[in-house]
Amino acid sequence: MSVSPLSRLQDMASPGRLSLHENLSAAWQSPSNIAIVKYWGKKDGQLPATPSLSMTLDLAVSKTSLLVSVEETPKGLISVNDDPNHPFLPKMQQFFHWMTGEIPLFNKITATVTTHNSFPHSTGIASSASGMSAFTLCLLSVANRILEAGISTEELIHLASYAARMGSGSACRSLYKGFTVWGKSTCVPASADEYAIPVNESVHPEMLSLRDAILVISGNPKSLPSTLGHRSMNGHPFFSGRIGQANHNLEEALHALASNDFEKLSFIAECEALTLHALIMSADPGTILMKPATLLAIDAIRNARKGGLPLFFTLDAGANVHVMYPATSEFQVEKYINDVLRPLCEDGRVIFDGCGRGPVCIEAR
Repeated sequence: MSVSPLSRLQDMASPGRLSLHENLSAAWQSPSNIAIVKYWGKKDGQLPATPSLSMTLDLAVSKTSLLVSVEETPKGLISVNDDPNHPFLPKMQQFFHWMTGEIPLFNKITATVTTHNSFPHSTGIASSASGMSAFTLCLLSVANRILEAGISTEELIHLASYAARMGSGSACRSLYKGFTVWGKSTCVPASADEYAIPVNESVHPEMLSLRDAILVISGNPKSLPSTLGHRSMNGHPFFSGRIGQANHNLEEALHALASNDFEKLSFIAECEALTLHALIMSADPGTILMKPATLLAIDAIRNARKGGLPLFFTLDAGANVHVMYPATSEFQVEKYINDVLRPLCEDGRVIFDGCGRGPVCIEAR
């Protein structure tokens, strides 16, 4: 059995004792990410059935703070946003329980979490990726300080990528700026199923300034939870072909990013988005997540591209549409978004975003 990377914290721990009633806090801002090559389908151990490639966003973020106290009778994670019945709490408690198995000191603490998103959650904009990656960073930051392990920020980020996938698979990709790959692939030698890695050194500089406007077609929670969606791939009649497609598209997308081939990246991203929804619709039971306005937006984006505007779309498992375009064409594309696409959005809501810098530590004390 392989040794967990989180054992590094224990290996480097100071022999000092915990102080009862000691209060510690940590706060991190972590971004969402949008997958170009999609993650859909799992193997045992919360591992991806195919590799994926994503772009970390900049403004679509979760801001999460963790307050812990070391107590004689610890209660574990007891509330989210001061609410002991918060809908996020069961999933976060489940992850906290897993982390306690990895880092036993969490058996000695009582913890509360405060978290807020800059965008609507559960709508297919990967709020679980930003939320769980931020929560993981808070937990590891507190553990690092309680144990006096002296783990560097760089290694803390790597450990968080390993751990965060247990709370939300795509969360492991939100731990790095720019573009990341998650899942073992022969075309990315350092890639792994257990954590994501950044691939920015091979990405053309212009691609690192790619813009992403999120059309909020619907702010309502999606009807298919991701866990059930991944599970529906077990025995799916098209999934064996999907595995080969994902590996091929990853190699092609990386080549497009390296060579600044916007046209090729556009084709791959749109193919991946439509494949994802085709898999969801043809599962047993099948689910339609797109709305009529989603299809109208897709049609308008393709018509604009035929007219010479450099833009393409992608979708996560929801109704909302990501419009991606080069920073050099920002003025023309955003005028089109405001004039033509914004009226298709719920309450006219568009989130203008782009390739981001990754997580940021807000507080540690």
